[in-house]
Amino acid sequence: MLPSSTDLTQQLFRTLNSAVEPLVHAGFGNPFPIGFGAVVVETTGRISGKPRRVPLLSARLGDNVVVSTVRDDSQWLRNLETDPSARLRLFGRDRAATAYVKRGPLNLVALSLD
Repeated sequence: MLPSSTDLTQQLFRTLNSAVEPLVHAGFGNPFPIGFGAVVVETTGRISGKPRRVPLLSARLGDNVVVSTVRDDSQWLRNLETDPSARLRLFGRDRAATAYVKRGPLNLVALSLD
């Protein structure tokens, strides 16, 4: 039996994220207080209760960071809908944040740094 396209897409993102996440976690590509860049967003797994980290491209304006996805099945998005508390890794430091999720054709998440 061949894997579905959804399974292949999920595997592709897992592989990509496993390569990119350590670099972004270390601070490479993080956005300055005004700008664009990559961040690591940590959520709490809604089923497992374990921390889950994912690198995402973002836009930042001061203490506000916006990330998005067109995928409706992104687990990090579902996790933030269940529990809006998050952590962002910026320049080697963990920062607490609160997420505000807006679903649509482009799913947006505004993260407000605490």
